[in-house]
Amino acid sequence: MNTINPSASALVLVDYQQRLMPALHEGDAAVARAVWLADVARTLRIHVIGTEQNPQGLGHNVAAIRSRCEVTVAKQHFDACADGLVDALRANGHLPADVVAAGCETHVCLMQSVLGLLRHGLRCWVVADACASRRPADRELALQRLRGAGAVLVSSEMVAFEWLRSSDHARFKELLPLLRDGPSA
Repeated sequence: MNTINPSASALVLVDYQQRLMPALHEGDAAVARAVWLADVARTLRIHVIGTEQNPQGLGHNVAAIRSRCEVTVAKQHFDACADGLVDALRANGHLPADVVAAGCETHVCLMQSVLGLLRHGLRCWVVADACASRRPADRELALQRLRGAGAVLVSSEMVAFEWLRSSDHARFKELLPLLRDGPSA
């Protein structure tokens, strides 16, 4: 499991819900990086799937996230796999080999969803700089636990450049303005 396979990957953005974000440590920065990565994914035609925890009670994802997701899975379980995430990933009739995931709160829904994806046999890449929790210690412990469970920790820029592989990529010039600016925050 050296690198992410761009032709067999999807991006999952977990619970960037508007009402939750003000309570999260560096939540705005996590959202900005997730939006940037979603823009890269969409340009490269990589599927972007969102999740929302109990949207009737907690509301929807921030508009910038919601508008970039092809589908958003409403869920009640903290592990989105229990509420249809795996089916949403199977959009093309088969599961992607690699799932790049980021979200909130890192130690609850993001962690449990990634653990669920790992149980389904998927290779998981957790975008650490696009994850947030109310308490930084909870975020760090969740990332340690995910690493121990077999997920690979990455940054948003690492993912973007692995998806591209080369400056010869057909969409490199189209992405150049985003790449120059890098993920904000």
